[in-house]
Amino acid sequence: MPELPEVEVVRAGLEPAVLGATIASVSVFEPRSLRRHEGPSEDFIDRLEGRTIDSAVRRGKFLWLPLSSAGAEREALVVHLGMSGQVLLRSLDMADDALLRIRLGLVTPAVGDLRLDFVDQRIFGSMAIDRLVPTDDGHAAGLGSELALIPSQVAHIARDPLDPAFDDNRFFAAIAKRKTGIKRALLDQNLISGIGNIYADESLWASRIHYDQPTNTLSRARAKTLLAEVRIVLRKALAEGGTSFDAQYVNVNGASGYFSHSLNAYGQHGKDCPRCGRPIVRDQFMNRGSHFCPFCQRLRVA
Repeated sequence: MPELPEVEVVRAGLEPAVLGATIASVSVFEPRSLRRHEGPSEDFIDRLEGRTIDSAVRRGKFLWLPLSSAGAEREALVVHLGMSGQVLLRSLDMADDALLRIRLGLVTPAVGDLRLDFVDQRIFGSMAIDRLVPTDDGHAAGLGSELALIPSQVAHIARDPLDPAFDDNRFFAAIAKRKTGIKRALLDQNLISGIGNIYADESLWASRIHYDQPTNTLSRARAKTLLAEVRIVLRKALAEGGTSFDAQYVNVNGASGYFSHSLNAYGQHGKDCPRCGRPIVRDQFMNRGSHFCPFCQRLRVA
């Protein structure tokens, strides 16, 4: 599933093209891609056509495009990539992708007419029009806009560690009160958003913390080290365009990221740990895997 770096790469790629763009036409080829939209395809189309996109915003793994006002309530087009969703910018003459689910025809001030294609192999991703509600802390809702308004579907998602309004001390206090494994805490989108399996494994490896270390046994110093490594890993992944293992994750131009070449732990089981030379192992964890070095990342007894 795309994590924060992959979604941010998509947001940053969309932003210059869609800012101020008018949605001239909407085509829905797969109604299941509207599972989070309250209404049928006709409602989705009628409420989008003629609207203008004000910005491109992200919090965690969620992306939304605030729309020009069509009444008293502000709205946004919310995009969730799911497992395999892609948001692609295409010229009008390009052939349709076989997995095209939704197409928006845009008239943009920057590059003229183009298409925004939502492509999704597994149909776990979605688009939806949702109302914008005030953020609970009064700060900007996410990266890409100063508006303190967030889609109601995203309001429960915690801020991500690259968000300027992320509260470090609140995070430290929250994990200190919990009695769960630290990786479970990192994957809890209500506590800290944007981190999935890949970047959790990489951050824990970098901070030498076992994935199942109880959160309430972490000292404030170790928790600070972990959060710092999370940010380093996420920023490095962003700089390298995200992580692509196959053709399912690409940026808006269809190009793959190359952070997979920089992975130290995730997917490296059986290979030598880059730090100590002992084998990286993979444990079963939450219906997926957890990759770590048993020597560098020892489970510490409180």
